[in-house]
Amino acid sequence: MPASERALIARIRARARSSRNLVTGLGDDCAVLRVQAGYELLVTTDFSLEGVHFRRNWHSPEVVGHRCLTRGLSDIAAMGGEPLAVFLSLALPAKLPQRWVDRFFDGLLALARATSVPLAGGDTAQSPDGVLADIVVVGSIPRGQAILRSGARPGDFLYVTGELGAGSAALDRMLRTRRKVRESEYPRHFHPTPRLAVGEYLRKHKLAASMIDLSDGLSTDLSHICEESQVGAQLDADFVPRARIDKSQKLVDLRFALHGGDDYELLFTARPGKKIPARIAGVAVTKIGRITRDRGMTLLESGRASRLNPQGWEHFRG
Repeated sequence: MPASERALIARIRARARSSRNLVTGLGDDCAVLRVQAGYELLVTTDFSLEGVHFRRNWHSPEVVGHRCLTRGLSDIAAMGGEPLAVFLSLALPAKLPQRWVDRFFDGLLALARATSVPLAGGDTAQSPDGVLADIVVVGSIPRGQAILRSGARPGDFLYVTGELGAGSAALDRMLRTRRKVRESEYPRHFHPTPRLAVGEYLRKHKLAASMIDLSDGLSTDLSHICEESQVGAQLDADFVPRARIDKSQKLVDLRFALHGGDDYELLFTARPGKKIPARIAGVAVTKIGRITRDRGMTLLESGRASRLNPQGWEHFRG
């Protein structure tokens, strides 16, 4: 079973690191953060629930910790911001081995160190059934420069980073076979990378008019931009960058790239006059469509147009 709450907090505190933005972190009732003059705060929160976002027999504790933090950091990236601090509320079943908890923090804190963001606080509790992790990430951004979902305009081009579909292709295979797949075959599912450097580059160079991270699937997340910007979109299936999987290097099925989640890439729009690099911070950037005046989304496949409906992940959809 996990260590007592006091002992568990002491173990976490011994491993957490400080930073220049953190005046006071673990050990007090509240963390005290230092924010530069002329900057605004970004705050995001995301659940990671056992049986919904991960399964202990399919995902190692390190992977669960890594993916938990990725969810929050990816939201900060989508605004073009810089993460300042992380807060974690963690509910654990009484029979969960302490070794699992330690390994969970191995994964979470490794990503925290790689992105220079400190674990500044949180809460622990006993869960009646399953692991529940709620991550809160606080970030900062120069005043008035946050890249919102509402900035798209008709005529803008649509771009996406990286490759799509590997996350949901891995999940689909595990659901069909009821067996874990090798992490080396689907690295983007098990160790997704939050595109913080890309988001910051787009913001600093004033390239992106609107942006969102792809956590729920391209079709669903694009629909959020369309709704907030009150526009439509035309997506060219031939240009959607599909991930390659396993040793055969076979492309994932288009449905995974269009509707699968867990990619944590960035989808953004840019005005026609903007010169978007083919790679940003070592990550490929692909033009996949355009924003239209007419509402709704259209998919072009080999020159034929059809209606594109959001079919990505949505809680309570049934």
